[in-house]
Amino acid sequence: MSLRERKKEQTRRQIAETARRLFGERGFEDVTVNEIAREADVSAQTVFNYFPTKEDLVYWRLGAFEAELLQAVSEREGTPLEAFKAFILSQRGLLGRSEPEAFEALQALTRTITGSPSLQAREQQILDGYTAALAEELGGDTRAHVAAAAMICVHRALIGYTRRSILAGATRSALQKGLKAEAEKAFALVEHGLGDYHS
Repeated sequence: MSLRERKKEQTRRQIAETARRLFGERGFEDVTVNEIAREADVSAQTVFNYFPTKEDLVYWRLGAFEAELLQAVSEREGTPLEAFKAFILSQRGLLGRSEPEAFEALQALTRTITGSPSLQAREQQILDGYTAALAEELGGDTRAHVAAAAMICVHRALIGYTRRSILAGATRSALQKGLKAEAEKAFALVEHGLGDYHS
């Protein structure tokens, strides 16, 4: 990146990290953009220049996640499901990092999102966008939409498992172990279909 791009990225991260800290301390709904701007030593307009909505301060990295996911499926050697599974199980993000601060940040982020209806609604919009984009990558027909919905549904379910575990007090190692086991069961269900499924 050029010097200008590096400075922009530094400012973006500074604003986002300030917002995450404030949201973790007081909750998403009780923190204003003006407060974030003051803490980050920028103007409110600067915040909006980098993050068009307040919700984007939490979900700003998910655009890159979508691009990486689509690339993994596009450049696959096996089936789309195999590529999707490998991508999801690679544990990117805070859970995949070993330092204690990363798991503490994940715990705080979990509390922030589960305590905010507006963030949960925005997350569903983002995941719906993932589903549509993946369906187009797979060909865009009805079967592609069904396959994409099934794969993203696994992702949604694993997000839910992660958050329930964190709120229940799971340690990082227990969560990683449990998440892998749940993922294997969920992907097996998709791989083999619902014909023999029973609750």
